[in-house]
Amino acid sequence: MKNQYLYLYFLLVVLTFSLEAQVNDDGRFRTIQLSGHSGAHLYGGEGLDEETLAGYGAFEVRYAWQNSNTESWASQYGYPSYGIGFYSGFIGDPQIFGNPNALFGFINFPISKPFRRNAFNIEPALGLTYNLEPFNSETNPTNDAIGSRVTVYFNLNFGWTFKWTKEMDIVYGIDFTHFSNGRSNTPNWGLNMFGLNLGLRYHYNADEHKMNSDIYENRQLPARFKRPERKLNTKVEDNQSVNVYLAGGTVQTYPENEDQSFNEERYYTFSAVIDYQHKFNNMHSVSAGLDYFYDGSLEARFPNDNSQYSLVGIHGGYDFMFYKFTFVGHLGTYLTDNRGKDPYFTRVALRYDLFDWSYAQVGLKTDGFAADWIEFGIGFRPFRW
Repeated sequence: MKNQYLYLYFLLVVLTFSLEAQVNDDGRFRTIQLSGHSGAHLYGGEGLDEETLAGYGAFEVRYAWQNSNTESWASQYGYPSYGIGFYSGFIGDPQIFGNPNALFGFINFPISKPFRRNAFNIEPALGLTYNLEPFNSETNPTNDAIGSRVTVYFNLNFGWTFKWTKEMDIVYGIDFTHFSNGRSNTPNWGLNMFGLNLGLRYHYNADEHKMNSDIYENRQLPARFKRPERKLNTKVEDNQSVNVYLAGGTVQTYPENEDQSFNEERYYTFSAVIDYQHKFNNMHSVSAGLDYFYDGSLEARFPNDNSQYSLVGIHGGYDFMFYKFTFVGHLGTYLTDNRGKDPYFTRVALRYDLFDWSYAQVGLKTDGFAADWIEFGIGFRPFRW
């Protein structure tokens, strides 16, 4: 388990610091944001009551870099900003859930035109949640949402930015937050929170002190980056490829009936994917292909027949690409018997290109809408044209 989270943490660090924080002649633009969150739980388990999950509250601190280089990759995506953040929340009874904190990386994609004073943006965030109080059959038996002290943190914010002054923004939006360990430890119904957020963002120029250290004189460099129009570039090389992806992980399983209890036995999982990918441009692509899965936890369901641990499926998907990263979304179904799983599965993943012909990927494969396992893997593009 520790190795799995270290792998995810490594990808998080790469996501945050490899985005080429390039600048123009106006200096280095930075922001600091404080915001509060509140909303309700979307709970699908059985052991927790309404009083335990009456609602949640949280606050966040985010520090961001603004890529302002008009010749960089960022010019094609509306000049997104990106950075690191800290989350601390009250999500329910602390004796059952603990007091979760999270460290994460995020990227802010502006959607509105640059001249809009009230601008719409989309912000995904990915990291690790810690300081949770997990399920324990003796001391915490009702918590069927979280089975480990550390989980994946995911947040998706549909937000608006009101440019209040030359340095200050009012930020607000609707966001979804998810804590899950991907069935690495059970139980794992996960915590899903949906609500509103409100905060302030402060803009400053990190090079201002080099130009003028007198605190009483007027500013010589702008605090806010004046975003140009997006440069659209639809040209893409090698817009078709065959991809091969191999991944592994470990899981625990759920009791097959109410008389059984949770156990700590760990099972191995394996995924192999071959698909065809077609890139429409440097942002959007579609893919389709074959999947092979090995789920060792099916031993609990088929104790005397290891031939039942393998499944074959097909999938189709959409990819959103930026810089060296790709957000991957697959929807698939099984060609073989589904071994008691839901008839369809999804894969949501983050991919980082190591070279033109290879990539690292971490993602979540689901059983219907429930987590099946986390995939940690590497992919290759043996054929590109």
